[in-house]
Amino acid sequence: MARIKPLEINEVDDKARDIFNAFMEQRGNIPNMFRTLAYRQELLESAYDHLSKVLSTGTVDIKLKEMLAVYVSQLNECSY
Repeated sequence: MARIKPLEINEVDDKARDIFNAFMEQRGNIPNMFRTLAYRQELLESAYDHLSKVLSTGTVDIKLKEMLAVYVSQLNECSY
């Protein structure tokens, strides 16, 4: 069980809600890491900007990048 409760969309401010809504539109869910980072607005924005750049640049297809992220998480026994 997590020590820090990931926030729900109704518990965050407008900027964080915009990021949460973008995740819902793109993925259909809000990753727990970002729900937890929402306690610190600057960290949430920075992590979201970084992820967006990583996924939207380069020659590797975004679906492959996503599958690799899931695979690495499984290898590391990460619950996210």
